[in-house]
Amino acid sequence: MKLHAQAPSNFNTVTGYGSDYIEVNRIRHTGSLILTPDTPVHPWDAEAYEELRQEHFAPVLALEPELVLIGTGALQRFLHPRLTQALAQAGVGFEVMDTAAACRTFNILTAEGRRVVGALLAPGSASGPRGSA
Repeated sequence: MKLHAQAPSNFNTVTGYGSDYIEVNRIRHTGSLILTPDTPVHPWDAEAYEELRQEHFAPVLALEPELVLIGTGALQRFLHPRLTQALAQAGVGFEVMDTAAACRTFNILTAEGRRVVGALLAPGSASGPRGSA
């Protein structure tokens, strides 16, 4: 799916996504990403929902976000509270949704000037049972 920004911006914007990529500012990235409005795109070493550990959220928290959007791949799958414990203890809000929804929401929150971080598993990641961690 292609997304189009309403106005040019100096911020990172998700301009498209598919089963095996996320496109940021018209540059395709494969694999999982950590995305902020104003820093370079970083690969996220979390490759699949089933492999998520607390340690995967340390680089996310280091970016001092106001809100974290956690994209869980092709399906919305909720995380065990132990995985997001550090975010909660730091007072950082977070939302869990499928990666496509997280990409769209990232653009909206960035346009609103929010300090959002996207922790996005590759959009096609859909293996394993839904809703478990």
